[in-house]
Amino acid sequence: MMNELDTHTFRLAVAQFNEAAESMHLDTNLRERLKLPQRSLLVSIPVKMDDGHVEVFTGYRVQHDSARGPCKGGIRYHPDVNLGEVAALAMWMTWKCAVADLPYGGAKGGVKVDPKKLSRGELQRLTRRYAAEIFPLIGPDKDVPAPDVGTDQQVMAWIMDTYSQQVGYAVQGVVTGKPLSIGGSLGREEATGRGVSYVTLEALQHLKLDVSKATVAVQGFGNVGSNTALIMQQAGARVVAVSDVSGGLYNPKGLDIAAVLHRYRDKHEPLCEIKLGESITNEELLQLDCTVLVPAALSEQITQANASKLRCRILAEGANGPTTLEADRILTDKGVFIIPDILANSGGVIVSYFEWVQDVQRFFWKAKDIQDRLQDIITSAFHRTLRFSVEKRTTMRMAALMSGIDKVAQAHLQRGLYP
Repeated sequence: MMNELDTHTFRLAVAQFNEAAESMHLDTNLRERLKLPQRSLLVSIPVKMDDGHVEVFTGYRVQHDSARGPCKGGIRYHPDVNLGEVAALAMWMTWKCAVADLPYGGAKGGVKVDPKKLSRGELQRLTRRYAAEIFPLIGPDKDVPAPDVGTDQQVMAWIMDTYSQQVGYAVQGVVTGKPLSIGGSLGREEATGRGVSYVTLEALQHLKLDVSKATVAVQGFGNVGSNTALIMQQAGARVVAVSDVSGGLYNPKGLDIAAVLHRYRDKHEPLCEIKLGESITNEELLQLDCTVLVPAALSEQITQANASKLRCRILAEGANGPTTLEADRILTDKGVFIIPDILANSGGVIVSYFEWVQDVQRFFWKAKDIQDRLQDIITSAFHRTLRFSVEKRTTMRMAALMSGIDKVAQAHLQRGLYP
């Protein structure tokens, strides 16, 4: 099991956990248990391709901990998906739910596939077979998946339908991030980006920095990055750079994010070719002189090699695990204010929680209520973490991890060991 898990991302998650557990003198018995996932499922997914041949893909679903409630976590479709990465993301989800005080444990799922290479029919067949294979583990009271890298609301609709067909009636609460027509929630699409923006605005206020004078650079222009850029601009900040996997766009006077989005998303123009700024590489974007840097792409983008070249005042982690441990120390020494991923990008799981609650109650809320409740929960979590960090004289990342781990540990101690 440990060999299967032994990947770079899993080692990062465990190293972060160990550092926090050491600082808080966590019970050694609990420490051993929380290092490893509670359940890991590995499945084979045979899919009939459009040309008639059958291809077998590998899928995963990992539940890290369910002491505080049902497990919760996304499903990603990506060629690099492996058990270690999925287990690391499940662990981060456990701490993330605890930091936001949601009654969930962490889970994650994935399929090793490049979804861009599949036709819509192939994608649907893959998704339905994957859902059927993980069926025994999921359910509104057991484990509630959501979209992640490479998946979207359509994929969630197929999973919800497959699950519902198996039990014989519509189960809206089995996944979140669904279309509105089948029990999705208003505000879910932009929730993660909105959450990143809310905590960034709180950090600016805490550091006594004027939002109208703040400059923002966003790496990654998918769901999280584009919504963060748009909402930060609406809040009065100047977004000077955005990028995706192909490269980016830089304009020191500020980019018109709505115009960039229109051409990028609606007209499918590559970012680096949109003539609203000069082209820039991802590496150059990370090193721009800016108030706020938002890494919202994949993990481990900020490393020992480039951390000393960063020139931001605030690092708001939109992605999961974008900063390595070595880079973390360099940035802390430089005085960069880091809003860690398990706090910064928890907006998605907070609004997923709202969606689940609405599905279970069969009662749906207005968009304004959702935004207000999201702001209330995520800013409370930010200030709790900030207070913890000041009291314990530790970094925001360690404060978030320690307070999250402590809540999970308390649940285990109260429940005891069975049998």
